[in-house]
Amino acid sequence: MFQKVHIRLTLLCAGITAVIMIIMSLCYLYVSENGLYKNQFQSFQNDINTITTNLEQQSVISMEWLSKMEAQGNYLFYVLDNGVPFLYNQLSKSDLNGEDKSEADDNPARQRLLEESQNAAQSASLEISLTHADSSYISYHTEFDFFSESTKTKYFGSVIRMGRFSSSLEVIVLFSLNSLEEQFREQRLRFVLIDLAAIVLLTIFSWIFTGRLLKPIIENQQKQAQFVASASHELRTPLAVILSAVECCKSASAEKQESFLNTIHKEGFRMSSLVNDMLTLSGSDNHRFSINPRPTELDTLLMNSFEAFEPLAQDKHITLSIRLPEQALPLCTVDPQRISQVVSILLHNAVSYTPEHGKIELSLAHDKDRAVISVRDNGIGIADEDKKKIFDRFYRVEKSRSTKEHFGLGLSIAYEIVKAHNGSISVQDAPGGGSIFSVRL
Repeated sequence: MFQKVHIRLTLLCAGITAVIMIIMSLCYLYVSENGLYKNQFQSFQNDINTITTNLEQQSVISMEWLSKMEAQGNYLFYVLDNGVPFLYNQLSKSDLNGEDKSEADDNPARQRLLEESQNAAQSASLEISLTHADSSYISYHTEFDFFSESTKTKYFGSVIRMGRFSSSLEVIVLFSLNSLEEQFREQRLRFVLIDLAAIVLLTIFSWIFTGRLLKPIIENQQKQAQFVASASHELRTPLAVILSAVECCKSASAEKQESFLNTIHKEGFRMSSLVNDMLTLSGSDNHRFSINPRPTELDTLLMNSFEAFEPLAQDKHITLSIRLPEQALPLCTVDPQRISQVVSILLHNAVSYTPEHGKIELSLAHDKDRAVISVRDNGIGIADEDKKKIFDRFYRVEKSRSTKEHFGLGLSIAYEIVKAHNGSISVQDAPGGGSIFSVRL
């Protein structure tokens, strides 16, 4: 299930980012190509202004000058004197794209290009020509762009018209946009390659990112599954004992029924304790873990816990002692019932796992702005590999699997209570054997 979710999240994350990146690339290309196009057109207009000025200053237009102008700007010139084409138009060695040719011109294709450019020029310059129609001296030019069907090429064009009275000179200048189109294609290809590489990197990054995003969810789901399985296992045992005892009660004598009823009561109490612990942890998971903090004397709280567990320790021939600071500590703002529950869990574990004639010490200390509650025993101790899991739910050290009084939830509850108080709980080895559990508040 999570594999499919991982793939879908990766595709969603990478897909949305890739779409945004492609849209931004297209916008950039549009703005960039528009800018290049306008700059090229502006440059073309400036060149036409220069050419027009040169034409106005010359009384004779030589073929050498036309050839030189074509070579400098990769232009095509069509010159008409009173509507009659110059001989240069037929002898020019520039091809239809404005580049030099080593062979004779394709005159039919050139003628078709001339006709197309004249039509485009006439359409573009009609308004201006009418404006200057009544002048005795005409000198103007108009720039335009058009697409030639005969050469399948885009051009910038300009028509320059000069005349005095009945004499007129018309020069059509064409500039092929093949080089600009090639620049556009190279730029688009670069962006395609960059976008493809970015999409691959985005996909890899999305796979890693979503994997890390799902990792705590997967771990939580596994813990929940383990929690349910462990809870079912723990509930099955007392339930089986209760059902067995009920069956035995049906055919047992009155004397034996009392023993079976005591067994049912004991196992029912165990089930009630387990359910209460599970409800406590469920409230913590749902952020409904209620605490009612108020200023509390921790030394008094620890003394009450000590007195409550002293008889239990004596029954197992364990020496239980308490060590409190000589000077009174400042009040600590905690929930006294919850902290008493934590101390009870730690003391209960210590009494359960400490052998007869062992020692347990409950102590309170002050470290800067923290109160430190410690429970030290000289019991069986905890292996290093178990220390990392000791606060997990239903986790019990293998040596204590046979201990029915413990479900492996006590330390989990203590951890959640301390965390709700913004404190910390830890375990370390005690010198000479045993363990030290420390709670910092």
